[in-house]
Amino acid sequence: MTADKILAHLESLSSAENRAGMARYGINTQKAFGVSNAVLRPLARQVGRDHERALALWESGWREARVLAAFTDEKQKVMPEQARAWAKDFNSWEIVDHAADLFADTDCWTELVQEFAADEREFVRRCAFAMLAWAAMHRKKMPDSEILAFLSLIEAHAGDPRNYVRKAVNWALRQIGKRSLACHGPALALAERLAASHDKTERWIGKDAAKELRAQKTLDRLAKKG
Repeated sequence: MTADKILAHLESLSSAENRAGMARYGINTQKAFGVSNAVLRPLARQVGRDHERALALWESGWREARVLAAFTDEKQKVMPEQARAWAKDFNSWEIVDHAADLFADTDCWTELVQEFAADEREFVRRCAFAMLAWAAMHRKKMPDSEILAFLSLIEAHAGDPRNYVRKAVNWALRQIGKRSLACHGPALALAERLAASHDKTERWIGKDAAKELRAQKTLDRLAKKG
């Protein structure tokens, strides 16, 4: 399917009720059809991956088209320039997280994490830590030591009080800690250090992460991994 045909199909599925529901979860619905991800994911599998089409879908500006762009782009063709261009358009935490999932699978992801973390724009910085969370989960062949090296970046930005940043920093810390037994100790140590901070945001991030990393459910899962 071409980008135009996909857009026409999405428009035919428009739902004002779904748009209202999305808005309640903080999703930007200013330019949205109201098509749920439960519909978009099967559609992405149906149409397959196509880099040029993904670029066209993103350029349309529609929320659903951008979600599909992230779902169907070809990761090996995603370059830093594209990621930077998309980052300029970030206007919703949901779009950020789907784009981050794509970027975390590219060869340039570590470069992007460092660059986006240094960026003062809230959604761009969120993308850095969302990428880190996705990488901790999905890049299983990457040495733990390389993932652990990002703990210093988490600590450096743990004081950013903006809602979408602090939640992503927390997410990244938790996912690193749950990655393996080797990652658990250093991540928990950082969580505990942040939990004792005088800074309100650092304290929230640390306490929330430490609670999950100390949970028996987490410890049992890590023990099974070995």
